[in-house]
Amino acid sequence: MKLEIKKITKKFNKKVAVDNFSMEVQTGECVGLIGPNGAGKSTLIKIISDIIDPSAGEVFLDGKKITHMKKEIGYLPQYPNFYQWMTAFETLMFMGQLSGLKKEELTKEIPHILSKVGLSKEGNSRIRTFSGGMKQRLGIAQALLHKPSLIVMDEPVSALDPIGRREVLNIIQEIKKDTTILLSTHILSDAEEICERFVIIKDGQKIEDTTIHELLNRHNKNKIKMDMTEASLMWLEKVKFYNYVKNVEIVHTTAKIEVENILLNKNMLLASALENNVDILKFEIDNDTLEDIFLKLVV
Repeated sequence: MKLEIKKITKKFNKKVAVDNFSMEVQTGECVGLIGPNGAGKSTLIKIISDIIDPSAGEVFLDGKKITHMKKEIGYLPQYPNFYQWMTAFETLMFMGQLSGLKKEELTKEIPHILSKVGLSKEGNSRIRTFSGGMKQRLGIAQALLHKPSLIVMDEPVSALDPIGRREVLNIIQEIKKDTTILLSTHILSDAEEICERFVIIKDGQKIEDTTIHELLNRHNKNKIKMDMTEASLMWLEKVKFYNYVKNVEIVHTTAKIEVENILLNKNMLLASALENNVDILKFEIDNDTLEDIFLKLVV
């Protein structure tokens, strides 16, 4: 099912949290909504999930207004809130019935869902005994229970320790094979691992909509980083005069060499180094990381 977000604006008194935001998510995609804290991610996620109304604009799922398609959406808040005295099974039974599912159907389906999120042995355990990662996995279970076409997740791993974070990321990797996912996060490494596409939001506005490969290629600096022994530094004086070399920066025994065409010139540069018996300690393309690019865009 195709998700369409059309010119969404949300104001809280005089503060604009989301500003004329538009995007689409195609069936089967896993899209990361990326931005710093306060960028408007959670507000937008709640509008998409029909939890709050926009001040302007509309959201459509499969061509229909989101209000009429709530049964097709699974929502995972940043901090899932459960009754601590209930068991995991009781929680899913309660929430499933609130969603209109029949008790007989839930009795059959809940064990499968608990197994899918790695909680099959904790079905009869009280929520108060659960770790943060276990609660988040239970939150994913309740979002999946009614078999939605779209899963919307608000910062699904930001509050977890490394073990809980890894558990939840592995589950998201699995469920994205079967459904469309939109998740918000400010943790770049997580988005890089599980999302094929990134939408970057700053001050409520969309500033990028791209894939990781497109983003990295666009910020390719055509620079090569070389570490060498001190005795080999004289070679760099020759390098400065090569017609394909645009600039050479030297710090101690590390050189950053900017060339015209990274794919073509890196081999030429390496061949020259070998011909001149340069003692190379490291030879790598020196491009910005995703985090470097993100900081440039949002700071």
